[in-house]
Amino acid sequence: MNLANAKVAQLLIPVEDFEKGVAFYRDVLGVPLLFAAPPQMAFFNCGGVRLLVGVIPPGQKAQRGSAIYFQIPDIRAVYSSLKSKGVTFSAEPHVVNRTPKSELWLAEFTDPDGNQLALMNEVAISGA
Repeated sequence: MNLANAKVAQLLIPVEDFEKGVAFYRDVLGVPLLFAAPPQMAFFNCGGVRLLVGVIPPGQKAQRGSAIYFQIPDIRAVYSSLKSKGVTFSAEPHVVNRTPKSELWLAEFTDPDGNQLALMNEVAISGA
């Protein structure tokens, strides 16, 4: 037995302030809230993967390291919308890889707790 056929069902996003974390993912990013269990957990649906925004128990340190990439159809539109809501990006959307058939675009940012996030958009090259 191994994880060859497993799917990622849930990701934990550690936050310090429950209300601030919920507001960022729900109101700023627009990720649909499934349900909340205040004051420690809120669950969001992101394309079928559940995001658990959770307050780390006292005495435990939040482990940050994995970045979450949100695949979107129009990186410029989402970038502009989030920027107008106060999201600070490390750079404007940019190409990180080109193939003869497509370009992969990214725009990286962090949430209020420093968790690494990014917008990702794969664009077909016309005529390819």
